[in-house]
Amino acid sequence: MKLGARILKTGIAITLALFLATAFQLPSAAFAGISAIFAIQPTIYRSYLSIIEQIQANVIGAGLAIGFGLIFGSHPIIIGLTAIIVIAINLKLKAENTIPVALVTVIAILESPGDDFIEVAFVRFFTILLGVLAAFIVNLVFIPPKYETKLYMRITENTEDIIKWIRINLRQASEHNVLKDEIVKLKEHMIKLDQLYLNYKEERNYFKRESYAKSRKLVLFRQMIVTTNRALETLKKLHRLENELHQMPENFQKVLISELDYLLYVHEESLLRFIGKIKTQPPSEPMRENKFNKQQLTEVFMEFYKKQDSSCFYHLLPLVSAIIDYSEQLEHLDTLISSFQSFHKEDNEVKITEE
Repeated sequence: MKLGARILKTGIAITLALFLATAFQLPSAAFAGISAIFAIQPTIYRSYLSIIEQIQANVIGAGLAIGFGLIFGSHPIIIGLTAIIVIAINLKLKAENTIPVALVTVIAILESPGDDFIEVAFVRFFTILLGVLAAFIVNLVFIPPKYETKLYMRITENTEDIIKWIRINLRQASEHNVLKDEIVKLKEHMIKLDQLYLNYKEERNYFKRESYAKSRKLVLFRQMIVTTNRALETLKKLHRLENELHQMPENFQKVLISELDYLLYVHEESLLRFIGKIKTQPPSEPMRENKFNKQQLTEVFMEFYKKQDSSCFYHLLPLVSAIIDYSEQLEHLDTLISSFQSFHKEDNEVKITEE
C-alpha cells in the first residue's frame, strides 16, 4: 500500500493541531484534531479558499449554538434543531463542504452546559479554529504534489491501456465481456484524470513568467486528455461494432488496421516527444511523412457502400467518424507539442520526475 500526500498531510495536521491545543492549554484538544481533518485540501489555492469558508461556517455554527444554548438550553432536541438550521444556512450559502466543521462546532458548544457556558463555548470555538489553522499551515508548508509528473504519468498509463486494447481488438484477440469490463474501468480512470487536471489547474503561480508557462502546459495537458478520450471513444466503437467489422471486405479491414496502427504509433510517439525522449520536429512539419490517409480510408468505405448492402455501412459510419476525429485531435496535439518545444524553450521546462 502506498501512502499518498493527502494521507501524510492529514496525519501531520492532526498532530500539529493537538500539539498547539496542548501548548495553549486548551481543554478538549480533540476538537482541534477533528477540525483539522476536515480542513485538509489537495492544493494550496483550495486550502486558501477552504480556510475562509471554514471560518465562516464556524462563526455561523458558534453564533447559533450560543444563541440557542442561552435561550433554550442544551437539550438533544435543541442540538438537533440547531444542526438543521446550520445545514440549511450553509446550503443557502453554497458552502456544503463546510457543513461537517460547522456541526462539530455546534455539538462541541451545546454539549457543554453550565454556569460558565459562554466561556467554554468561546474556548471550544477557538479550539476548532486552531485545528483549521493547523491544517492551513500544513497545506502551505508541506511539499506540494508533483502535479505535472502525476498528470503526465496518469495520461500515459491510460493511453497505453487504451492503445493496448485497440490493438488486441483489431486482431480479434479480445474477449467481448472482458473488454466490456475494461472499458468501464477506463472510463472511471478518465474521470479521475479530469479531477487531477483540475487540481493542477487550481495551483497558483506567484510569478508572471511561471503563469505564462503553466498556461501553455495546461493547453497541452488538456489536449492530451481530449486525444486520449478520442482514443477511448474509438475503442468503444470497435468493441460495439466488432461483429459488423468482421463482416466487412478484407481490403477494408486491412486499410482500417493499417491506418489505426499508424495513429496509435503517432500517439505513443507524441507522449514521448513531450518529455524530450524523441527529437522535436519543426512546427511547420507537425505530422510525419506516412500521414494518416483519411482519403484512402473514406474511399474504401464508400466503395463498400456502392457494392454491398448499405445497412452495414450505416452501422459502421460512427466508427469511421470516430477514427477521423481521433486523427484530427492527434494532429492538433502533435502541432501543439512541436510549437511548445520550439518556442519559449527556457520557460517550457516540463517537470517530469520518476516517482
